[in-house]
Amino acid sequence: MEINLPRTILSDEIGYSSLITIFNLCERKNNSNIFFNFNDLRFIEANLCSIFGCILEILNKNKCTYHFIGMHDNIAVILNKNNFLTHYLNAEKIEDDFNTTIKYESFHNTRQDDFYETYIYEELINKKDFPKMSENLTIKILENIFEIFVNAKTHGKCEYIHACGQLFPNQKNKPLNFTIVDLGINIKENVNVSKNISLTACEAIEWAMIEGNTTKVNEPGGLGLSVIFQFIALNKGKFEVISSNGYYNFSNGKIKTRTLECEFPGTIINFTFNLDDENSYTLKE
Repeated sequence: MEINLPRTILSDEIGYSSLITIFNLCERKNNSNIFFNFNDLRFIEANLCSIFGCILEILNKNKCTYHFIGMHDNIAVILNKNNFLTHYLNAEKIEDDFNTTIKYESFHNTRQDDFYETYIYEELINKKDFPKMSENLTIKILENIFEIFVNAKTHGKCEYIHACGQLFPNQKNKPLNFTIVDLGINIKENVNVSKNISLTACEAIEWAMIEGNTTKVNEPGGLGLSVIFQFIALNKGKFEVISSNGYYNFSNGKIKTRTLECEFPGTIINFTFNLDDENSYTLKE
């Protein structure tokens, strides 16, 4: 089977839906040869390699063979710089001289917690031009993002967690996208089964975003993202969640949700940080 990639793939509803549609095509294949045709693709936001990693994960699980064909040099270069092609095709690593990538990683669920913490700090928070913040706020932001990895393992019961990021220094606000994806139990199923309720995907995501809400039994929890939500609002960044057919967007201090036409079995989380922000931030005591 040959799959033609679209001309552009961005971190927006259209881009997510394009990759989810490709995932759903691949999920139905077993013992097949899959050819990804990149000939039409002129631009991809490389943080979306996290989703592409899930596509390759399901193909490996289904004992399929995959091939990348027609890839233009500019696409190959960025996917080499961020470790994606190196990871899957043993391509020669290209150094990221301009430090615009967050290295692609596929974490097995047996990885120790400190490995995630080191990755988040060294690849994301320690990035040049990341907004200045106090030490206690830095620790809290790291904890908030780390909690997403932990939830993917404990709530989602996934086998792998895929993470990747990309900085766009020439765009307005110098956005830095950081995307975390897993194929574990999605938020809708997790919330509805554990709480014996019947929420839509969007409602379930909104429920999960409320501090203190958790599907754990007899434990305090929830994603605990209140601090990073406040930071994203002040930083003029963005936070997105796609799970099942629900799309959740927090930006400009407002929440927007939408039901997608396609359905993703796991969860996609994308952070967008504004690196053109010259403010300094501290955590209130």
